[in-house]
Amino acid sequence: MLSNALSFAVLAGAAMASPYSTTPTNSVTPSPTIRPNEPFYIMSLRSASPIHFAQFQAALNSIFLYLPSQNATCDDGEKPTDPNYATFALSEDGGLYLYAQSATPQQLFVDRSGMGQGKLGYTTGAEPGPRNGERTAFSVDEYDDLSFNGAGFIACPNSIEGSWSVWVDAGFANPGGNSDCLGLAARAVKIEQNVNSCSYSQQQ
Repeated sequence: MLSNALSFAVLAGAAMASPYSTTPTNSVTPSPTIRPNEPFYIMSLRSASPIHFAQFQAALNSIFLYLPSQNATCDDGEKPTDPNYATFALSEDGGLYLYAQSATPQQLFVDRSGMGQGKLGYTTGAEPGPRNGERTAFSVDEYDDLSFNGAGFIACPNSIEGSWSVWVDAGFANPGGNSDCLGLAARAVKIEQNVNSCSYSQQQ
């Protein structure tokens, strides 16, 4: 679990209006707290919904909320176990990575094509992404909200083990044949201590 102080800071900021930027970008937007290559976690904000304050997780090359276990392999001297939320870092060119002190990076991609419908996933090392995958249009705005090329995120229930799958809003209200999906604001929260360096699972 995250520290009470850190959680309180997120709760206090959640009430602030957080519009998404509508200007496409391929570089990091200045943020009061999130700087390039600094670790952060992502909290889902959707008032009066089951996904309010849920934390983004990474497993099996996809992003989830409320997955019972990520089964990540973590290597941190102070906290060697999987905390069951993903840690991210944003590069200067707008690439979003799963934070790890490793020579084998895990980078996120988005497929906004008619087939992908906003699929949000990650690859490991030199593994290729989907044909229509995009990687370098993530940014964090002045409210510390993450977006992709100006678009927000969607979460859909009834994914694996009762979790919610997370997608980028590509104009599909219920992407991937899902139903009852909800739009959300993705609040980036800087982690200043006990940072987890993890390798997240891949589909076999």
